[in-house]
Amino acid sequence: MFRDQRLGEISGDVLDFLSSREADRRIFAADLLVDRSHLVMLKEQGLISSEVCSQIMAALDEIGATDAASGAGEDVHEAIEAGVLARVGPEGGRMHTGRSRNDEVATCIRLALRAEMLDLMTEQLSFVQTLVRLAAEHKETIIPGFTHTQHAQPTTLAHHLLAHADAAARDLARMEDAYARVNLSPLGAAAFASTGFAIDRMRTCHLLGFDGLVENSMDAVSTRDFILEVLADLSIMMVNLSRLAEELILWSTSEFGYLELDNLYASTSSIMPQKKNPDTAELARGKTGSVIGSLMAALSICKGLPLSYNRDLQEVTPHLWRSLDWARSTVRILDGCVSSLKFNQERMEKSSGAGFSTATELADSLVRITGMPFRTAHRVVGRIAASGESPTLTELDEIALEIAGFRASERGFSDADLQRALDPRSNVALRANTGGPAPAETGRMIEERLERIATGEVRLAGRRSRVERALEELRAVK
Repeated sequence: MFRDQRLGEISGDVLDFLSSREADRRIFAADLLVDRSHLVMLKEQGLISSEVCSQIMAALDEIGATDAASGAGEDVHEAIEAGVLARVGPEGGRMHTGRSRNDEVATCIRLALRAEMLDLMTEQLSFVQTLVRLAAEHKETIIPGFTHTQHAQPTTLAHHLLAHADAAARDLARMEDAYARVNLSPLGAAAFASTGFAIDRMRTCHLLGFDGLVENSMDAVSTRDFILEVLADLSIMMVNLSRLAEELILWSTSEFGYLELDNLYASTSSIMPQKKNPDTAELARGKTGSVIGSLMAALSICKGLPLSYNRDLQEVTPHLWRSLDWARSTVRILDGCVSSLKFNQERMEKSSGAGFSTATELADSLVRITGMPFRTAHRVVGRIAASGESPTLTELDEIALEIAGFRASERGFSDADLQRALDPRSNVALRANTGGPAPAETGRMIEERLERIATGEVRLAGRRSRVERALEELRAVK
């Protein structure tokens, strides 16, 4: 099966089937770093000479300046090793002392993924900041709030944007949590049962900027749960982004008319010149399905694998890289799209009272002023809502007398109270409880979230700095 019957060699079809070279381009630079760290450790442990170590290091530098990822062999690891042997000779084979391709691959994936995650978290933080800063501009902008896609209660645009910002902040927090489990070193686990050579796993861990070890050598080479976790986090993030994208699509329609997308993030129809299509938002919604599909594929690949390493795992990483590309581009595009939105504030405020969306406040006002039980007030206002007309105080009194047994005006409910209850802006101002839409409360939330963003920037910069310092020191070793 694996060999050409005429030549006694592995056939091209089988080589292509086994190859991971295309996906390995993502870990080429990481592989060179892993090789360097392993060589430094081998030299320090007396397992290779300084002379051989320097020769192999020089060969790796040359290979790093070429596109060795497309070289011969099943994967980039074989291509790099072949390049070293071609330059150094048989002594170049000492690079593989005390190491397997299993722990090498697992380490390379984590290194490359770590870099992607740091960049993604920077992009996520920027997106959260965009939403919060936009909210700060619209604390007083009254808009309709919806449940079941129907007018429910008035709120503010700041309140609405902060809801998306908080969801995006949780997406970032999940990625930060996952980073702690990604940034662990499997190097030194060898094939799965460690090695008889006196290696120092903590040394390579520190050289590569990892925060610790995946300690059990069998677990170190065979687990891909860190990929599953990142894919799950990406899927949740994309679902949240897709909800925002859906609103951008709906709110930009003529039926809503609440906002307009910048031309950079929309297109015209090929046949209908009057149209402005929200293409970027639609693609954000569509790519969400692709990321979720990658998660399902990866879960299915991993679900029945016995310990320890199995070649099936080679099929997992392409799903990771594709999903990262889709997710990162979606965050960046929506960040730009949201920051350039033009809101029709007049139309949103005019629409905020549609569908008798102030009904809840009218019921609440009856409770507060007349002492009527809320469920009774709910029935009174429900009767009014059924008529489809804004009530007068006289009409309200008649219904209250029938249902509650007294007129609202008899207990101090005035026409001014009625008009205040029916006014969307007054509705919003009253809702000043923690997390509510009142301008004072959204202002407090905005300030608090800006502080969290600043703290997050410092935390992220610290992570990036620790990694960069370690890798700069490693690259400087000759």
